[in-house]
Amino acid sequence: MAYGTPTTPSDVEAYYTRIRHGRAPTPELLQELSDRYAQIGGTSPLAKRTADQVAGIAAALATRAPGAFDVRFGSKYEPPMIEDVAPGFAADGITTVIGLVLAPHSSSMSTDQYMARARESLGPTVDFREIGAWWDAPGFLELIARRVNDALALIPDERRATCEVIFSAHSLPQKVLAQGDRYPEQLRASAEGAARLAGITNWDVAWQSAGRTADPWIGPDILEVLRTKKAAGLTDIVSCPIGFVSDHLEVLFDIDIQAQQLAHELGLHVVRTASLNDDPDFVEVLADVVTAHA
Repeated sequence: MAYGTPTTPSDVEAYYTRIRHGRAPTPELLQELSDRYAQIGGTSPLAKRTADQVAGIAAALATRAPGAFDVRFGSKYEPPMIEDVAPGFAADGITTVIGLVLAPHSSSMSTDQYMARARESLGPTVDFREIGAWWDAPGFLELIARRVNDALALIPDERRATCEVIFSAHSLPQKVLAQGDRYPEQLRASAEGAARLAGITNWDVAWQSAGRTADPWIGPDILEVLRTKKAAGLTDIVSCPIGFVSDHLEVLFDIDIQAQQLAHELGLHVVRTASLNDDPDFVEVLADVVTAHA
């Protein structure tokens, strides 16, 4: 399962209405989102990236256990929707379903909602096995550390002492903290693990892509962090959006355009780590996670 993204520019309004729980966006909000998609090429590559990941997982599972797995994809906000895909399992006589969300960290306001929708749609005849946070799955943080080191290699040696790695994930409303949500702890633990494997000590965490609501969101925001790091004398930043597993709007716009523009104004040099996308090693990690729950 994954979040979903508009397939074409004409789909943006319907998509935006769905993520606003049926409330149509104002013309200003719609224009703002449409402009962001336009700046990254018209639409997000997320749909293609996700399809490639799903196909990769299916192929990896088929290699391990031919004929044992039936892999299907459901999206939270864009067809094919979770509610439309899930009932097909029971209809086809499948009695065990494993739920995997393509996000390494779990939260009551993100991945748990995917699972709840899938569970309800599957019905009582299916044994639904939910995969929660998988950031600590064997091999995942090694892949992140490798990408961090690849990005650090682009920083001149003489500036390494004033370089820091910033690990980021999608912010959520602060109210999840009062509910005991461990999402922030997962981000810090995964960042700490990746930093250790990369052999670095200069690192921090930040949040990004907060929603346009009146509720306060978890911070500090990465734009605020960039200002703080510049004021502290840093010259270079490696941005590692560890909470995202593919190229999409929150990476290609929020980091590559918005954060880069601010960094340029501040006089900071920012390098982003490469996204995982359908890296065969990453696909194998996810196939391992699924197999463990089977």
